[in-house]
Amino acid sequence: MATFLSGLATTLPAKPTAILLVSAHWRTPVHAVTSNAKPSLVYDYSGFPEHTYQLQFPAAGDPALAETVTELLTSAGIECFSDADRGLDHGAFIPLKLIYPNADVPVVQLSLTENLDPTSHIRVGKAIGGLRDRGVLIVGSGMSFHNMIGYGDPKFTRPSELFDNWLTTTLANNADARNEALANWAHAPCASQCHPMGSEEHLMPLMVSAGAGGNDPGRKIYSQIVMETRLSAFQFG
Repeated sequence: MATFLSGLATTLPAKPTAILLVSAHWRTPVHAVTSNAKPSLVYDYSGFPEHTYQLQFPAAGDPALAETVTELLTSAGIECFSDADRGLDHGAFIPLKLIYPNADVPVVQLSLTENLDPTSHIRVGKAIGGLRDRGVLIVGSGMSFHNMIGYGDPKFTRPSELFDNWLTTTLANNADARNEALANWAHAPCASQCHPMGSEEHLMPLMVSAGAGGNDPGRKIYSQIVMETRLSAFQFG
């Protein structure tokens, strides 16, 4: 996984002007957007080695992009607010340290909402999708499988692969079919085994990315068995 992330930047057509990242680890009552020009880091984990609390990722923020995001969401009738205090959580700075180790691309983070409604998160993606034409890289940072009791248990290998196969087929569909299926993801094979109901926050960043993907089909660009479960990453465009 680290190797995949470390090489990801070389697969893009150009270096992005900025990154708008949606992390599974930030949930708010309504969508929030980081607007600090120098965002701090949020070490939102516990029980890890001491050095993991000393990690740094000094990427700049982008207040102008944050303002644009709030304007786009507001124009689409989506309630949101700007948060100048929130920093980048580990769902942002850990993968980005591998993708852009020099921290030389500005980063803005967008929160999930607490309702974890797939349709509303797809709608958010549609509202911000035009940013791609301005050189902004939209990143959904979650996990295609996220059930803590399943990691390391071979009984979850097959369910994770069945759900992964469904994701792979669904994301390759045209936008309307894809979004309708994602809105009903709970009916997918082994869905609740892969994302327990009420704890599906790691799937929601994908909903935003799919909405932002527009008519571009989603294609699998990484897949691996990790701790006995199938994990995959997908790209639009």
